[in-house]
Amino acid sequence: MAETLQRNIFQRLLGLSATSKPLDDQCWTFSDGKIEINLNLAKELTAIGGAVRLEKKQLPENILVIHGTDDKYYAFNNKCKHMGRRMDPVPGTQTIQCCSIGKTTYDYDGKAISGSGKGKLCKYPVEKSLDRLVIRLKS
Repeated sequence: MAETLQRNIFQRLLGLSATSKPLDDQCWTFSDGKIEINLNLAKELTAIGGAVRLEKKQLPENILVIHGTDDKYYAFNNKCKHMGRRMDPVPGTQTIQCCSIGKTTYDYDGKAISGSGKGKLCKYPVEKSLDRLVIRLKS
């Protein structure tokens, strides 16, 4: 069984995500199918295990960006395959988990490893150069 993110029953019932939006909304932009994140402004992504959820700014879908435990960056469509709720990284693991009661858990490849979610999460390529991340939502 996969490790779970510690959340109380009300947080799970209401589907409240543990991952916040960036404190500095100016840390990212979206245009021509790509997201660019300035890591100097996205302080939540500086530490391993850090994450942010990107929403709005004309994005076609919500995105979860994670600074993985392997010191790489990952980006996923932030919508669980079971109930469509947001996802959160599970600290100290290479997994992400739905914020609902079902606790569907996925690995960093987007594959469901426990819970009710079926199929893979949509994972996007992330390129890092110096203090910037580029996430391409379309080829």
